Amino acid sequence: MIDYNSIINDKIKQIKPSGIRKFFDIASEMDNVISLSIGEPDFNTPWHVREAGIISLQQGNTKYTSNKGLTKLRHEICSFFLRKYNVSYNGDNECIVTVGGSEAIDLAMRCLINEGDEVLIPQPSFVCYDPLVRMADGIPVVVETREEDNFKLVPELLEKVITSKSRLLVLPYPNNPTGAIMEKAELEKIAEIVRKHNLFVISDEIYAELTYNNKKHISFASIEGMKERTVVVSGFSKSYSMTGWRLGYSLAPKPVTDAMVKLHQFAIMSAPTTAQYAAIEALKHGDRDIEKMRDEYDMRRRLVVRRFREMGLGCFEPEGAFYAFPCIKSTGLSSEEFCTRLLKSKSVAVVPGNAFGDSGEGFVRVSYSFSVKHIKEALNRVESFINELKEGK
Repeated sequence: MIDYNSIINDKIKQIKPSGIRKFFDIASEMDNVISLSIGEPDFNTPWHVREAGIISLQQGNTKYTSNKGLTKLRHEICSFFLRKYNVSYNGDNECIVTVGGSEAIDLAMRCLINEGDEVLIPQPSFVCYDPLVRMADGIPVVVETREEDNFKLVPELLEKVITSKSRLLVLPYPNNPTGAIMEKAELEKIAEIVRKHNLFVISDEIYAELTYNNKKHISFASIEGMKERTVVVSGFSKSYSMTGWRLGYSLAPKPVTDAMVKLHQFAIMSAPTTAQYAAIEALKHGDRDIEKMRDEYDMRRRLVVRRFREMGLGCFEPEGAFYAFPCIKSTGLSSEEFCTRLLKSKSVAVVPGNAFGDSGEGFVRVSYSFSVKHIKEALNRVESFINELKEGK
């Protein structure tokens, strides 16, 4: 018998599976389950975007593209970024088209981290940052964000964890799972710390187009002096409902982009060609699509927050992305217990807050990227569950 445990890489063995997928996988094996666990838009990719992909296939555009991606797409990305966030990038040498935003994060980390470097990660935050740091031989250092601070990155708490080994800061805003955003004055304070300690930054801006309450996303690269210290990561999955197309991108100074291209060309070669043609159409003519989806998310957002508060659960009002992060501490259950019992007794799947870091304990993540009918039925079941807990059942 082969001892596979002795063959598999030690770092990989130590990494825990995604807490998001755990509950999704359990729910997929059950009947009559309503899942609010996955952050995937319920909208179809807009027809004109799908049609652009179809036409590219009909025209026989099925070959590899440049490692960096189609030249036209890279220039459209840079034009979009300038128009939306007032930051200028050169599409020829400061942009890479990647297989989703996650690949761009992986590339950036493996190119910027040396063994033993410390990477500062605000938590709660998306599940990929910590394991990707470990796979790049870095050391993840948690910066706790708190509900009383609206889950924003607080300069004083960031300063406390910085050491001589600190090299990289992850900025995950708008935030998954909390829905928190950072405004310009707040980012400027973080920028002061970045300068002071000579840090580099990965700014994950995948939810940039999904902000509410008339708040506009501010790219960290737009803050004075930060463009040359930042890799911006974004993509098409969330804002254009293109999750299955697997397309993201990075924007970074040329030396960093050159390093990332080296890794990208050996690991991936190039992003899917059909998806790249579709993305060109999305960038050129997709603003109205974003507005329509954002308005719908906004309505769902207000519904979800209101209902949780009516149930007696505190719920921070998210101003970005499409997640709510209600506090369940009043139930006396841990996040894992709450989600497990809710799934078993009411067939509703949500994600434990501690899947996004220890500071998420006492919360659960609820995605409102589903239909109103779907959300309302799920919330009715959650309310029934809460009432039963109160009655001691």
